[in-house]
Amino acid sequence: MEGNAGLRPYRTVAANSETEYVINRSRFIGRCFPVSDESEALQILERIKKQHWDATHNCFAYRLRSGAARYSDDGEPQGTAGLPMMEVLKKRDLYDVLVISTRYFGGILLGAGGLVRAYTRSASDAAEAAGILNMLPCKGFRLRVAYPYWNGVQSVLERFGAVEHTAYSDAIDCVFRCRSDRAEAFLKALTERTEGRVSAEAFEEGYFGFPEEA
Repeated sequence: MEGNAGLRPYRTVAANSETEYVINRSRFIGRCFPVSDESEALQILERIKKQHWDATHNCFAYRLRSGAARYSDDGEPQGTAGLPMMEVLKKRDLYDVLVISTRYFGGILLGAGGLVRAYTRSASDAAEAAGILNMLPCKGFRLRVAYPYWNGVQSVLERFGAVEHTAYSDAIDCVFRCRSDRAEAFLKALTERTEGRVSAEAFEEGYFGFPEEA
């Protein structure tokens, strides 16, 4: 397993997605999935192929942080489907992602250029719909905050990361994910803002996803 010192930021997608569009009567169903390894990608692909057994083509591409990468034209002219879909993943710098484009042929040939554009759009639309996440190395902290200090603590948390969980009782218990490269600055800001009355207990380091627009 990769140690914490080896954690590096990467980009992936937040959720499964499905999009669809029609061009010259051909129907393209684009899907995007976050995947953890090659086995998961292949299992999803097999499920989609069974679901759309009557489709003309089920083209795909996946790209993993492990270095594994694979794509298929699934019967389309060579280089017109799988490779353009892989290029979408590369241009968006996405890892641990599978994209599948299912085509139902509408009777009108699109030509090589038309196919490249169609499969590029199908993969791009699906990735966009899935939501892009920036996966950043983060340290987890637990905080217990008395109510009078909560507004001030919140202003610090908003500057340095994301609140993962909050529970309210006689005080506020909070689990917070701070970007690893800003952890020291976070602790300093927390101490200054609360005059040392609120502390944060570190409990782990790992990845946490932040939406691309954040």
